[in-house]
Amino acid sequence: MERWGINLSEVEQLGESLAEFWGYFGQWTCTKTRDTSQYGFCYLSGLLRMESKRNYAQIGRQTEVPVQNMHHFMSNSPWSGPLLISKVQEEIGQQDEFQSGSVLLLDESADDKSGGRSVGAGRQHNGRRGKVDNCQVGVFLSYANNGYHTWVDGEVFIPEHWFNEEAAPQREQAGIPEERHFQTKPELGWQMVQRVQERELPFEAVAFDTLYGRSAWLRDQLTAAGLEYYADVPVDTKVYLARPVIGIPQNKRGPKAKKQRVLSPKGIRVDRLRHDPDTLWQTITLRPSERGFLRADFARRRVWTVRDDLTVVQEWLLIRRDGKRHTYTLSNAPTDIPLVTMAQRKSQRYFIERSNQEAKSELGWDEFQATKLLAWEHQLALTILASWFITHTRLDWAHRFEQDPDLVAEYEVEILPRLSMANVRTMLLAAMPLPQLSSQEAAYLVVKHLDNRTRSRKSRLTSGSSP
Repeated sequence: MERWGINLSEVEQLGESLAEFWGYFGQWTCTKTRDTSQYGFCYLSGLLRMESKRNYAQIGRQTEVPVQNMHHFMSNSPWSGPLLISKVQEEIGQQDEFQSGSVLLLDESADDKSGGRSVGAGRQHNGRRGKVDNCQVGVFLSYANNGYHTWVDGEVFIPEHWFNEEAAPQREQAGIPEERHFQTKPELGWQMVQRVQERELPFEAVAFDTLYGRSAWLRDQLTAAGLEYYADVPVDTKVYLARPVIGIPQNKRGPKAKKQRVLSPKGIRVDRLRHDPDTLWQTITLRPSERGFLRADFARRRVWTVRDDLTVVQEWLLIRRDGKRHTYTLSNAPTDIPLVTMAQRKSQRYFIERSNQEAKSELGWDEFQATKLLAWEHQLALTILASWFITHTRLDWAHRFEQDPDLVAEYEVEILPRLSMANVRTMLLAAMPLPQLSSQEAAYLVVKHLDNRTRSRKSRLTSGSSP
């Protein structure tokens, strides 16, 4: 075990490490009148140790907290999720490993919802399913450096129809503040980037996919703030290889033109440039992977883009080629930046997908069920905290317990894998085993379930509705 950088005594003390970790962060879940932070510790430990059904009732049962108390702590207690998140960001920003080379990653993730009561739920685009569906969408900010990654912020996207006058009762039920107004996903993303910047979390660039990349407004906001971006754009995005001339066309026939437009040169789709003889390709090693090292081909061109108001902006067009697959990215990186640096920063976007997936598969984000905005913010804060505990443990152990370099030769590989989130969770479960149900407790839960079903059926029959 020690050859793999795993110290048995540290594994046995993981429960104590989690308690010490919560000893600091738990203070931000106290209110002015009550200290119910022990419920937060139980909830956090439930997210980290349980494999499924991570809802209020099941986490309360597994951690011996009354369901009503757990529900109140998560849905009604006035502790601030955003404040807890800010404290996590402060600690992340103090880590030596993140002082250089870190990248912010912006993306969204949708979760299916059967009704429209949950805050922000409704028929909208579900990227995971690739279609319009009834779902709830969160916009998330992840933080990545050298293979380590963790969520650092998030906002629930509330569709515009939620802010109609007739939706006022729905907003009140979900606890949406009166001052809140409709914001697009790029606006929510920019709001989070600003918060991270104000808290001085060190990062060198921001990367995002085409939904956000096609927003010239977001790219302009980042440029104005002096932030470097890598914005994926659709294949039909039009660019210019020379500075466009803007003016009013002089028509020889017909009505005199009154509106300005691009006079010359002719624009070109970004996907056409991959075949251009002046587009020069270079193979770049990106990072270690399960199959050795991940490599891809990259090329770049200086191009001009035109905003809706006909403002002309010069940007980099970075093209990545993986076999027959190509992605196109606009960037405001400096003109003298090495291609390898651009390739590395752009390719960090992979880790937001990992962060989103691990939040669901390892921490139960997609099992969360609640209607209120406050509950969503609390769930986000504790999920971010759980993710950071795992990442912090991985960093700490990698620093203190080195893997035996001879293992590389023994296995005939180029590099050894690091501990994953699932690995740390497995060891935490050994250190803090979940209680096993007795026969009496199991029978009690079944009777309670049957009782609830019977009462629900009686209620439906009394109201005259069909089963």
